[in-house]
Amino acid sequence: MPTPPVPAAIDELSMLGPGPLAMRIRKAMVRDGGWWPFERFMSAALYTPGLGYYSGAHLPFGRMPRDGSDFVTAPELSPMFGQALAAQLQQALQATDTDVVCEFGAGSGALAEQLLQGLGDAVQRYDIVDLSGTLRQRQAQRLERFGSRVRWLDAWPQTLEAVVVANEMLDALPVTLLRWDGQQWAERGVAWDEPQAAFTWQDRTTDRRPPIGGGYPLANQDKVSDWPARFMPGTVVEIHPQAEAFMRTLAQRLLRGAAFFIDYGFPEHEYYHPQRVGGTLMCHRAHRADANPLVDVGLKDITAHVNFTGVALAAQEAGLRVLGYTSQARFLVNCGLVELMAQATLPERAHAAKLMTEHEMGELFKVLGLAVGAGFEALGFAVGDRSHTL
Repeated sequence: MPTPPVPAAIDELSMLGPGPLAMRIRKAMVRDGGWWPFERFMSAALYTPGLGYYSGAHLPFGRMPRDGSDFVTAPELSPMFGQALAAQLQQALQATDTDVVCEFGAGSGALAEQLLQGLGDAVQRYDIVDLSGTLRQRQAQRLERFGSRVRWLDAWPQTLEAVVVANEMLDALPVTLLRWDGQQWAERGVAWDEPQAAFTWQDRTTDRRPPIGGGYPLANQDKVSDWPARFMPGTVVEIHPQAEAFMRTLAQRLLRGAAFFIDYGFPEHEYYHPQRVGGTLMCHRAHRADANPLVDVGLKDITAHVNFTGVALAAQEAGLRVLGYTSQARFLVNCGLVELMAQATLPERAHAAKLMTEHEMGELFKVLGLAVGAGFEALGFAVGDRSHTL
């Protein structure tokens, strides 16, 4: 669960009178001229105080639809996820001479519990930055036995001397959508269709372009004639200004320490592959996925895969060092997951195996490590580092 700033326009939605979130968005959209960029619509759907998907009363985390959840994350799937990750954080705490862990978007509190158990006295304070009051209550109940070592923050601390961790946080930061019509790019936005009484897509011409480089050498964005050869008309892609801004803020405030981001995504040359004509935007509800964020607003998750090249470059250009980048499977193996599984029961092994198998979480999920200063040889990237693919 991410923690983006709540724009005043989004906070204002909670004061527009009674009615579901969709109707409040409609009122604000009509007042603003009838059109919102998708990034703003996604922010409202997920984070409007008291009404958005992540800031309302719904608790999305769990293993099955019958428990009322919408999706499962690695810490809910197996406690061995946090136990293995703790080995990497232990090394990072020692290498950076810190004793604080800061988690952004702690979800159900499962990962915090696993890390606090695994790290023991190596962590003197565990900070959680989370906007959801409902999730905070759930986290507080789960982490009560750790007492004053756990602290909740309403916003970014001014400075950080800590090891930062975020699991499935970047994917839920609002994205900008761009659509290629065969001649030019347009920004995809949302409008209210009064006759249909529904939200609808509406595009507006823009100068913004996907930051494509690497395997698709389009650094010279003026060569518009290059684009039709690589993208089919109608292709929709995402760009990630909020995720990249998050990285720049992290670089400014992290005075000492390291950071580890676990999420699903690709390096840039795979992210903007010409065959990915529909982008990666996806919604989740009751453990089912769909591609239409304009219905059931506030009742389902909206997410996009992470462009790891973009966020890594943003962090590096702002002064952080890339420690490594690899698949979740390789990272967890490096951190001792196989040894942990050898001591587990057969059902426990079956759940933990899903963290590594390619058709589950092992390959789609990646891990990006960052550090201040010279860095260190991070355990999780000892074998199979893919930094060269970014």
